[in-house]
Amino acid sequence: IPLGVLFYSGMMRGYQEKMAHYIGTENHMNSTLVEYVNGIKVIKAFGRSASSYGAFSKAVAAYHDSTLDWFRQSWVWMAAIKSVVPCTLLASLPVGIWLMSTGELALPAFMCCIAIPLGFIGPLMKFAQAAGMVSRMDVCLNTIWDFLGEPELVRPQKRVKLSGRSLEFDRVSFSYHEGTRVLHDLSFTVVPGKITAIVGPSGSGKSTIAKLMAGFWDVTEGAIRFGGVDVRDIPFAQLMENVSYVAQDTFLFDRSLADNIRMGRKDASDEEVMAAARAAGCHDFIEALPDGFDTMVGEGGANLSGGEKQRISIARCILKDAPIVILDEATAFTDPENEAAIQASISGLVTGKTLIIIAHHLSTIVGADKIVVMDHGRVSAEGTHHELLESSSLYRSLWNAQQEATHAGGDAA
Repeated sequence: IPLGVLFYSGMMRGYQEKMAHYIGTENHMNSTLVEYVNGIKVIKAFGRSASSYGAFSKAVAAYHDSTLDWFRQSWVWMAAIKSVVPCTLLASLPVGIWLMSTGELALPAFMCCIAIPLGFIGPLMKFAQAAGMVSRMDVCLNTIWDFLGEPELVRPQKRVKLSGRSLEFDRVSFSYHEGTRVLHDLSFTVVPGKITAIVGPSGSGKSTIAKLMAGFWDVTEGAIRFGGVDVRDIPFAQLMENVSYVAQDTFLFDRSLADNIRMGRKDASDEEVMAAARAAGCHDFIEALPDGFDTMVGEGGANLSGGEKQRISIARCILKDAPIVILDEATAFTDPENEAAIQASISGLVTGKTLIIIAHHLSTIVGADKIVVMDHGRVSAEGTHHELLESSSLYRSLWNAQQEATHAGGDAA
């Protein structure tokens, strides 16, 4: 047993590092395989089969090498443990027989000396094998602990009194990672009951602003005030009662269409769910499905097109009936035929509400009461469409570029 403990200590030397490397190469191989399978159409279309398969082969080879490295570390020592620990009988059996023959050891004591080692050797061997499993679990759990260790957004539990429903950005700056600012010293106001559009080139911080408005993150500097109160001082549930958010990358749960729409308001009746679907322009395609509103959407909405998923998310927003509606590129995946219908449903949705639109297609926000033009994380200009065409060179260039693209598309057609 002392030799077994010594061999076990040798096995555990550097064991966790090798296990972490083994787990890392295993995860890399799995992610490479998933990427290869999901991107097979693109790979074939651009003739990249050989290089892409080569990357997967390298990942498999790295996993193979790390597995052998780990096994070499554990197999030799484990074999030594399994050879040494059960060998107690090699000494106790002949010595016991000799002691019995000399009359120094009674038969019952001899039987105990034989039985006891056989009884605890098995559990000792299982313990040695379990140690490897524990090390693997520790490596895997560290990833989970790191995630769970991320600090939560701190929000109060007691509801606060709001004075109105205005949204105000007061010298707001934001960084996803320390030292890398995405937004710089933003100051503007969203007027209640009006349409405010936020536009700008890709990467200018538009979607980040929408997520900050919805309270998904805390600002790095400055403050965002809703109803005159810093959103960090408003209970998250109270804030969400007042805000509906439709993201560009819509996510649906693997439940029925009715259940996904009903997430907007869990106590909504079937009639209210259908009314919301009509308002969002998705009632007809739902009714055309074999199971109608009871149709399962699949994991992440896999059974629906991008435009259909977007309309379901808008129906969910309509059903929630919150006073502030944030549309983060809500029509990004909608075909031209349905975009007009969705724009009409949005017009009905926002009657008497505050609408905030994050948009790339400037034609959809021409009638906005205020347009905020973003450039490299800063407010470049504010005004109506006609005012900005006169005063903002950036907005004018964005508008002209889209008009040229529209005309070019029409000529090509």
